[in-house]
Amino acid sequence: MALKSSPFWVCVKTPSSHLGVSDLGSRRSVFALDLTHDLQRYRKLECCCLGALAQRAITPVEDEKPCVPGSDSSAPIERTQGYESGRFHKDLSLLPKPLTATDLSSSPNDGSKVRVAYQGLPGAYSEAAALKAYPKCETVPCDQFEAAFKAVELWLVDKAVLPIENSVGGSIHRNYDLLLRHRLHIVGEVQMQVNHCLLGLPGVRKEELKRVFSHPQALAQCDVTLSKLGIIRISADDTAGAAQMVALTGIRDTGAIASARAAQIYGLDILSEKIQDDDDNITRFLILAREPIIAGTDRQYKTSVVFTLEEGPGMLFKALAVFALRDINLTKIESRPQKQRPLRVVDDSNEGSAKYFDYLFYIDFEASMAEPRAQYALGHLQEFARFLRVLGCYPTDTIL
Repeated sequence: MALKSSPFWVCVKTPSSHLGVSDLGSRRSVFALDLTHDLQRYRKLECCCLGALAQRAITPVEDEKPCVPGSDSSAPIERTQGYESGRFHKDLSLLPKPLTATDLSSSPNDGSKVRVAYQGLPGAYSEAAALKAYPKCETVPCDQFEAAFKAVELWLVDKAVLPIENSVGGSIHRNYDLLLRHRLHIVGEVQMQVNHCLLGLPGVRKEELKRVFSHPQALAQCDVTLSKLGIIRISADDTAGAAQMVALTGIRDTGAIASARAAQIYGLDILSEKIQDDDDNITRFLILAREPIIAGTDRQYKTSVVFTLEEGPGMLFKALAVFALRDINLTKIESRPQKQRPLRVVDDSNEGSAKYFDYLFYIDFEASMAEPRAQYALGHLQEFARFLRVLGCYPTDTIL
């Protein structure tokens, strides 16, 4: 079944205007049933009639200003005498220049290879994820996550590979918000083992380092090692950018936490490998494209959706139950407050009013949109969801 930008279709039997299990009685009585009671009898009520799921509009999330990395000015900085940045990598000027969100220029693409955008500089973990997904691709660095989204929308690149969660650091909330703001489709995922390295200028020992640059998550993931060394931590936009900064400035007592490939690109020494606190440090990346892929049943697929619910007792339980009733396994649940209407008034009495957060719920589940059970589940969910959008249906990555 082809997944296009138009509303998707489900198969539901209903004698009235309601979808899903409306013919079993009122919605309140449906969920009074024991969920473990004779699911076979319940499923016999579903057949292959077509019903449209109207996709409702939602206000885009607001832009957020990126954090500007700070620096520690209290510690003295010593510069190596006679140091020249070109000594360690004389071709830094030839590295690709990151795209910005307002950059509308594009080099000619003859279609010989896929162009994949990622956030960061050459040597970033996101670039490694792009090369894992498309080994012969042309990688295009972008200065911010949103620039990568826009690069796909403006046809500057074919796809974008962006991190969405890490087994140690958790979810990348900015990219969850951008998934709603931009109309791109998830067409794949990449899971990668992240091994952090402590990098320094050639000839420097790790005991000489007084400060280290890296992305905040990388710094947090190497907390034990850095604490033992007593190193001052300074945030940078990304790990590869930190390595480039050390190579360009030539400050002998300053290091970076980045990948082994970044050390090779920027001419730095690897002072220590695998310095992360947790050996099982896995980052999951999403592959985004302008058009969805055609879902199948030939392999294991995953579907990502986002929805909002009306206020009321048991509403989230009802939403999750539509998957349990059809033996669909949920692999991810993420909630994010809505940007444009973050609060909901639930009591307008004279004494005052109570306000609750209004949430968006992101869910990943193990089923293909080509399977009737996934279509039935989303049709059932539409009964009490104020907004529902399928972000993508894509093959599951099981290889690290």
